[in-house]
Amino acid sequence: MGRSEFPPQNCERVWILDSEELHRTVLRLCSQVIESVADPKQLVLLGIPTRGVALAQVLAAELQRILCEPIAQGVLDPTFHRDDLGRLGTRLVQPTDLPVCIDNRTVVLVDDVVFTGRTVRAALEALQGWGRPASVKLLAMVDRGHRELPIQPDFVGRVVPTSRQEFIHLMLQEVDGEEGVLLLKPGTN
Repeated sequence: MGRSEFPPQNCERVWILDSEELHRTVLRLCSQVIESVADPKQLVLLGIPTRGVALAQVLAAELQRILCEPIAQGVLDPTFHRDDLGRLGTRLVQPTDLPVCIDNRTVVLVDDVVFTGRTVRAALEALQGWGRPASVKLLAMVDRGHRELPIQPDFVGRVVPTSRQEFIHLMLQEVDGEEGVLLLKPGTN
């Protein structure tokens, strides 16, 4: 789902990933991240609010379990760098919290859903004010298409073609009490 897109109340819920499939997808994404970095000690995961933050926490915990070393994980809120604030509803800004200096590190921006690409563009702009990483990669649980900018995830859990009227919702145990990825189709119930 986009930053301020809230689905209507009467939506058909279609499970794209159940809890077990979501866990396998997280493990696959972690493996891909590990394979892409020369030194995991130089890795920094930055979640993009809101669901990207929770997803980054899940990924960092799993990476730490696999690698047996802590993974730097924080929050990068790009709200004030958006070029579409006038069109979007607002949410409370979450403070940017970088756990380490990002200079010369591999930064992985984590978002739940990549849609138009505008949130990621804003995140890249926001990141510039915090330092100069060696590289920046993008991880998204779902790529739903409809790009307005030439932005492509380096790591993606699932590609789910959607209509603009549909929504994708990532549910995590830590936040929702259940896990999975839902496709929400408005007006069918």
